[in-house]
Amino acid sequence: MNGRDRPKRRGAPPAPTGSDRVRRGERPVPRNPRPDSRTPEFHDVDKICGLSAVAAVFRRDPGRVLRLYYSDRMKGSAGGFCATLAAQRRPYRMVPEPELERVAGTVLHGGIVAAATPRLVLPLNPDDLARWSAAGEALVILDGIGNPHNLGAIARTLAFFGLPRMVLSDHSAQAGLSDAAYRVAEGGLEYLELYSASRLPELLKSMRPLYRVVATAAEHGADVGMLSSPGKPICLLLGNEEHGLLKATLRACEHTVTIAGAGQVQSLNVSATAAILVAAIAAGKGRR
Repeated sequence: MNGRDRPKRRGAPPAPTGSDRVRRGERPVPRNPRPDSRTPEFHDVDKICGLSAVAAVFRRDPGRVLRLYYSDRMKGSAGGFCATLAAQRRPYRMVPEPELERVAGTVLHGGIVAAATPRLVLPLNPDDLARWSAAGEALVILDGIGNPHNLGAIARTLAFFGLPRMVLSDHSAQAGLSDAAYRVAEGGLEYLELYSASRLPELLKSMRPLYRVVATAAEHGADVGMLSSPGKPICLLLGNEEHGLLKATLRACEHTVTIAGAGQVQSLNVSATAAILVAAIAAGKGRR
């Protein structure tokens, strides 16, 4: 039997090429997959963007941070964060700006993004309310604030003036914590205890022995100075950007307060309103 007649030795079939996979309807796996906000590693995490916000989470609760991504321009600022993650055996890496945009899901990432376990939002408890009131601590409730940028700005204001917590109602329009809220809060959310509240009108009525329950109104409300007058601590209600507070919620409040303007525009943005009113509350606490 000559060489031409010898049977060919059977071995393992050749590995399929990329084109073979495409013909079979398979998707070839890239050799170096890049992080993407749609991949499983970014499901069920808070994406915290910007140096101030990332620094705040490392300062307040570094155990929340699961991964860190940063661009070349932020490598000097990221060094301490990387050392913390290295001690916890958690990943971090420097990536190009376009890749960082995919990780963050926005171009407004500030050069650094932390993926963190989500914050806990606890149900509001009557015992907590009694304790906070006894300590003279004001409370701010957001009822239908639908824009996450406004939520973040209000959180930043509360942290700036040292209010310790924020309550989110079960209003159908109420925004929750989001990447945009964290970014705009500039770290403020890390300094607040977060609570949720349901059946708000009933809750507000039950709070009256403990708090002066005050709603914001575009007109016909009391002067802002009432927020700094002596007495029970303030519970301030901030309503939806377009429609304000529901009628049932307004009826459950003891007072309304209005910021007087020049009359050229009807009202302020809700986050600007919050800044003015919270400043008045903080001033009143300082005088007690």
